[in-house]
Amino acid sequence: MTRLGFLKLNLALYPFGAGAMAVNLFFASLIASWVGWRVLTPYESVVGGFVTGIPVTWAFARHIRNLIARAEAS
Repeated sequence: MTRLGFLKLNLALYPFGAGAMAVNLFFASLIASWVGWRVLTPYESVVGGFVTGIPVTWAFARHIRNLIARAEAS
């Protein structure tokens, strides 16, 4: 897979990664409220999802790229 193909894969997966991270951050803040931490607002969770979605999407796209390479090798 070329660099351009990997970039396209990252861009295609980013909305899903950012959305998943936003939901995970919000629910993690709900669980953390049991020990006295504050609950994140949905807007804070979305912003956090945009930021943390970048490395998570990169890692997942790298995993997918490796699976594609293994499939093409056989």
